[in-house]
Amino acid sequence: MTYCLGIKTRDGLIGLSDGRITSGTQLSSARKVTMMGADGDRFFILNSGLRSVRDKTLAYLRRDMARRRGESFATMLDAVTAFSQCLRQVSAEDKEALEASKLHFNLHAIIGGQLAEDDEPGMYLIYPEGNWIEVDERTPYLSIGATAYGKPILDRALKYDTDMSTALKIAYLSFDSTRYSSNDVGFPIDMVSYDRAGRAWRQTNFDYDDLVEQRLWWNRNITDLVRRMPDGPWVETLVPEALRQKD
Repeated sequence: MTYCLGIKTRDGLIGLSDGRITSGTQLSSARKVTMMGADGDRFFILNSGLRSVRDKTLAYLRRDMARRRGESFATMLDAVTAFSQCLRQVSAEDKEALEASKLHFNLHAIIGGQLAEDDEPGMYLIYPEGNWIEVDERTPYLSIGATAYGKPILDRALKYDTDMSTALKIAYLSFDSTRYSSNDVGFPIDMVSYDRAGRAWRQTNFDYDDLVEQRLWWNRNITDLVRRMPDGPWVETLVPEALRQKD
């Protein structure tokens, strides 16, 4: 299992992926975000699913991009189409053998960027069959892997007009909620951002000890918020008077 998150706001794009890899009882880490292209014509790919399918699909995409002799994709739609074609080729070659071995052909991908002919950044979720959906302003994020635990804070707090600094906090908290509830998701995390105004990419990574302050602050304050929440109508019926909170 994994957790990958892509966010699109008015300021640009954010990508986050955990780095935990589990195989039976074995635990390791690996990068699940890949930057493709060169110079200003770059885009990111986040993946969940079988590592062998991911690596072969990306290898085919790199080969096809190299055959373009330095010519970049004109739009993100072109890039997504090329990735989908590579994924379908891998499916045709490997899916039957994988399923015979009781392995699921389950590669999902989030692809985001802004290329030369794009009016704005774009972000897409590609399914194992090669079809896709595009993020929109009403729900400005896409996630793959163990998505259930990090979804509530995204739905409650993230909007298209959320500034990038706040969106990065929400992205981290979405991962932290997932990490806390799923043994298959964990540090290190890789984060990437695209500044729409400056058309610039930035990338970094963090391990468990790098984010102690943020983790402790959130745990302390979310507990305090629960205590400060107004009592519900259940108190008079369910809580003995001696146990009720006093102001």
